Amino acid sequence: MPALCRICLTETPHPPDVCDGCGGETIVGHAELNDLSTAHIDCDSFYASVEKRDNPELADKPVLVGGRNRGVVMAACYVARQYGVHSAMPMFKALKACPEAVVIRPDMKKYGVVGMAVREMMRNVTPLVEPISIDEAFLDLSGTERLHGASPAKTLARLAADIRTEHGITVTVGLSHNKFLAKLASGLNKPHGFTVIGKQETVSFLAEQPVSSIWGVGKVFQKRLERDGITQIGQLQGYDETELARRFGEMGSRLARLSHGRDNRRVVPGSGRKSLSSETTFSEDITDVVKLKRVLWRQTEKVSAGLKRENIGGRTVTLKLKNARFAIRTRSRTLLHPTQLADVIFATAAPLLEKEADGTAYRLLGVGLSVLEPADHCDPIDLADPDAQRRKQVETAVDDLRARFGRGAIGKGRILKG
Repeated sequence: MPALCRICLTETPHPPDVCDGCGGETIVGHAELNDLSTAHIDCDSFYASVEKRDNPELADKPVLVGGRNRGVVMAACYVARQYGVHSAMPMFKALKACPEAVVIRPDMKKYGVVGMAVREMMRNVTPLVEPISIDEAFLDLSGTERLHGASPAKTLARLAADIRTEHGITVTVGLSHNKFLAKLASGLNKPHGFTVIGKQETVSFLAEQPVSSIWGVGKVFQKRLERDGITQIGQLQGYDETELARRFGEMGSRLARLSHGRDNRRVVPGSGRKSLSSETTFSEDITDVVKLKRVLWRQTEKVSAGLKRENIGGRTVTLKLKNARFAIRTRSRTLLHPTQLADVIFATAAPLLEKEADGTAYRLLGVGLSVLEPADHCDPIDLADPDAQRRKQVETAVDDLRARFGRGAIGKGRILKG
């Protein structure tokens, strides 16, 4: 079983207890270590790690990034996590669990600079880098052995060490044979981990994982599976795809594929999709704001569905209008937290539309989201809007029914006023 020291990069045919080269214990060993080339790299507690880097006095202290008053935790360092604090937790609860925590307001500009520098380092080892957010990305290192004179595993270990040296933060690496498993691997041994999932062990490894490990299985769908007695991926492996599709619609087919570790998605360079939008051109120009809002609601539902399919959300909502003379107006608003909910997108875009509904005849209306982030960053509990969680659950339930029975199975109405 080949092994690699992540400190000095010494390679051995078998994993030693300590590295012969440097005496370190950060050894990664796996039978397929030198045969795999799809990776997921995730910066560890990124926002909090950058803050600790910039203020060494915070090194051993619990650090939370977010708003102190009615805000939520955007990032919690690993010291704070020992107290049960986690991202998206209401800040008052986090401070109750960890009263000595240091709360720092987010500096998105600073995080963006560091994140882009790390991404550039990734692109120096392979052109096939697919960003997911500012602090994580997929990499395909197939064919890079001759370029770097090293296996993908060794190149990734060197990259992780270089990121730590140059930027003062750690990353965790997941290495496997497809994107689903690489991302799953990177979440198993944080922080500063390096986990390998090989082809030979894929099915047996997945069998022991909870169904929530499958991409796209959120809390609501997880509860539905639990009601059917399904809690482990191994149970899903006992069903064929036809049966799962019959029971759970399109999501059932995904469950069948991913429960066996089948994921044919390629790493698409730069795909880090910049935005997702939907627009429609009217057969006749529209001036009435109520009619325009009806169209806007349908567009927000389409955008929301697209975000959920891709397991992402967005922070900036943009409204697009084109008048009878083909002149285009765009209006945007940036949210405190990213969202993938139609309800939130509409509530943000509708006031922008109302300001532009001044009697102008419009021939096109569109809405989109940009500044995209992973779904698990989206729509935290909003203490200022206690009903938000209920609306989120209703929308997720509607999505679930549509996935099973088709988009026309159920609709969600709105009371639209001028």
